[in-house]
Amino acid sequence: MANLFPETTGSVESEDQAAAAGSSVTFGRSWRFDYEAGEFVLTPTGKIAVAEDTEAWLEWCRKALQTERYRYLIYSRDHGQEFDGLIGSGLSRSALESEIRRITTETLMNDPRTAGVEGFVFRWEADQCYFSCTITNVRDEAGVITGSVVNG
Repeated sequence: MANLFPETTGSVESEDQAAAAGSSVTFGRSWRFDYEAGEFVLTPTGKIAVAEDTEAWLEWCRKALQTERYRYLIYSRDHGQEFDGLIGSGLSRSALESEIRRITTETLMNDPRTAGVEGFVFRWEADQCYFSCTITNVRDEAGVITGSVVNG
């Protein structure tokens, strides 16, 4: 019988567990969505286009950043972002950028496929903050996600 309380805890064991966890994460499929047009992407035959593996993960990330947390009963309480709380908060631009970084990271790290969120770039136009960041999944594949927050 295996020991329920192993005495060895080493970094090699932790790395092996992390690698095993990364390989057991399912990426699955998703529907492609055009966020500017507000509708699903269609194939030339009129069917909804499908995203698989990494593209499906990127679709999930985009959708999570578009969804306000706690607003829709269909989503768990962990899904979505809380950017609306920043509107009119009176924070300085640097504080808002810090909060955008925190909220975005928390939102995207809720998915077990996401390994990291970094490389934030901010651009301000009047009271609107546009941002982009690089996200990495457990397969070491990366993508760039963009978003915006109004500070009204």
